[in-house]
Amino acid sequence: MTSPESLDSFHAVIPAGGAGTRLWPLSRAARPKFLLDLDGSGRSLLQQTWDRLNDLIPAERIHVVTGAAHADAIREQLPELTGLLVEPSPRDSMPAIGLAAAVIGSIDPDAIIGSFAADHIIDDQVAFADAIGQAVAVARTGLVTTIGITPTGPSTAFGYIESGDQLTVEGGGSARAIAAFVEKPDAATAAAYVAGGHHSWNGGMFVTRTDVLLGHLARLQPALHTGLTTIAAAWTGEKRQAVLEATWPALTKIAIDHAIAEPVSLEGGMAVVPGAFTWDDVGDYAALQDVGAASSPETVWIDASGLAIAEDGTTIAVVGLHDVVVVRTPDALLVTTRDHAQRVKEVVAELKERGRTDLV
Repeated sequence: MTSPESLDSFHAVIPAGGAGTRLWPLSRAARPKFLLDLDGSGRSLLQQTWDRLNDLIPAERIHVVTGAAHADAIREQLPELTGLLVEPSPRDSMPAIGLAAAVIGSIDPDAIIGSFAADHIIDDQVAFADAIGQAVAVARTGLVTTIGITPTGPSTAFGYIESGDQLTVEGGGSARAIAAFVEKPDAATAAAYVAGGHHSWNGGMFVTRTDVLLGHLARLQPALHTGLTTIAAAWTGEKRQAVLEATWPALTKIAIDHAIAEPVSLEGGMAVVPGAFTWDDVGDYAALQDVGAASSPETVWIDASGLAIAEDGTTIAVVGLHDVVVVRTPDALLVTTRDHAQRVKEVVAELKERGRTDLV
């Protein structure tokens, strides 16, 4: 069991961005999925992420990185939040996490940070806490550490992590070296990964010392490193906003997987700790149904099954159709099937092509 003392230097970073286009029309650019209560718990996905982390560390060591469009909504949902970092524009996950690392590291040189997406559902707090405790212990040794999700099936929707040799780290007994990160596979390859038992899903959770992360950035993405440290140096002064706005637009737009995880793993600098908990990124309507989201109570099912949500209270009737998804909002209606749930993002792309930005 993770003790509070073992997390004394641990800070959590929550990158809160993206529009969740596969959950259109519920999720929009102005109201992304992390701000929504999608599973009926009474808490948004962001608030659930906060709750998990605040159970482990105090509020002042939880930091959220987001865009200006969502800053006010986040402050409203998280009144205890003191560490809000606002990006002038989206630059993908590496600048967001790197900014937090640079700012936190300039204040606490011994800090270890963990990055946790704002829109995931995790059902076992004890197992989650154990994985975090192990990951922090491993990160102290200088390895960039991620938490691998045990696959529940041969999904083609996630990237995979190939585990290597067992590591010997006090407090990190389950940790293994990472042999490779693998992009989203085809169905046959995914089935082979699951059957082999050496692969886990990449849930995008990274734990590392700030000095280690920034050191890798200095080697692998020197221009990005220079920009982030320039911003961090001005963070507590009166020129913060001016420096941020002048520097941010030129930062390399890149994901942490490509900037750090993949190249550092090939150098032997990464480890994976297995996460023995149920995890879901609620990436589409099939996943939303799987985590227990219920159809609107007004829905009428006649020899039919699936998920039907009417945000505006409309009564939905489904007759003779199975595994369907029907979602109604005041300005849009989506009809699809579970098998095609991943393709909902194509609707958003098409609406943008038509100039219907009011709907995305």
